[in-house]
Amino acid sequence: MPVPPPAQPVFRFAPSPNGLLHLGHALSAIINHDMASAMGGRFLLRIEDIDRARCRPEFEAAIFEDLAWLGLIWEEPVRRQSDQLDLYAAALERLRTMGLVYPSVMTRGEIKTAVAAHEASGRAWPRDPDGTPLYPGRERALTASEQADLVAGGRPHTWRLDVAKAVGRLAEPLLWRETGEGPAGETGLIAADPGVWGDVVLSRSDAPSSYHLSVVVDDALQGITHVVRGRDLYHATSIHRLLQRLLDLPEPVYHHHRLILGADGRKLSKSNGDTGIAAFRTAGCSPAELRAMVLEAA
Repeated sequence: MPVPPPAQPVFRFAPSPNGLLHLGHALSAIINHDMASAMGGRFLLRIEDIDRARCRPEFEAAIFEDLAWLGLIWEEPVRRQSDQLDLYAAALERLRTMGLVYPSVMTRGEIKTAVAAHEASGRAWPRDPDGTPLYPGRERALTASEQADLVAGGRPHTWRLDVAKAVGRLAEPLLWRETGEGPAGETGLIAADPGVWGDVVLSRSDAPSSYHLSVVVDDALQGITHVVRGRDLYHATSIHRLLQRLLDLPEPVYHHHRLILGADGRKLSKSNGDTGIAAFRTAGCSPAELRAMVLEAA
């Protein structure tokens, strides 16, 4: 999947239309927009709307309204992931041809039961950086024929990346350049560690692509040179760098910024309407005041 290098820096803001944007989104959009402007680059808006059950047209319209109110200007046309499903399927097929993905059918309940049985013996089950138990990998050792039979059986399944096998194919260290900071102040040249995530999901029966797969394909095809996003996605960069290497995609520079936290100390959620950009606008806050608020909070 060769992609020609862009002629100038390219940044993007990529929200999902499954709720109203909050102050954390405003911060990320503003930082991307301002960095692009300062570097004489391009600022793109991408709508990540693969989850058709939760994404709604009114939320997409609200995204455009909120960003325009903030004074941000993006290039047209806007890319929507729902229009690119064939590209994600092609990337998944390439990984399948390489023998690096396998179908998995364990439900969340079955995983929970397996983890509980393991930990009942006093042994800790490994968890990913978000605290989710790693997938047991029960189907990892199936032959190609057995995998085909599993899929043909009609049971809901996901396609998972065999991370250990994928890492084993790498001929060089997997690194990325970080110009922001990770949760522990990490910056500069970072050694990726995709193994901490276990065998991540790349596709599900009810969703043609996961965030991990679609974001690296989109960033490559849009020529994104600088990925600027919240620090909650810092560790996910390890998986993204692995997928980029496997699919021969360009390596962007990464910049992770601080999060805006709620009164409870947790990152903001779309379910908290009182932190939404629209709520501040309705309350009489000006774009300049909101900009100053989020940048000071960061």
